[in-house]
Amino acid sequence: MGLHTLSNLHSPPSNSTCGRYIFGLVPLLLISLAALWSPALAQSQLLESVKQNPARAKALCSQFQGFNAQGLSATSSSAVSQIARQENLSPMDSEVLITYVIGLYCPDVR
Repeated sequence: MGLHTLSNLHSPPSNSTCGRYIFGLVPLLLISLAALWSPALAQSQLLESVKQNPARAKALCSQFQGFNAQGLSATSSSAVSQIARQENLSPMDSEVLITYVIGLYCPDVR
């Protein structure tokens, strides 16, 4: 009774509300995954660029030490904003970059 062809096994029943609903969600799911993946990929490339260019990281460390000498934390909102403008980054990416550089290259910076 239930002999199905291969094409019948992979296609949703045409009159199934549940099947249409699920297949309608697939594009939304793909778009959502792409939106989540994109910032992570951008941050990975940002961190990789510093990792591949230690001179850039050392220059940032000097700048962070300058913030500290002025009584500012390198992770303060004003420092984050300045680095974001300088590096053409979003504030969130700037904060990630600062934290990464401090952790790997200048642990004495606060």
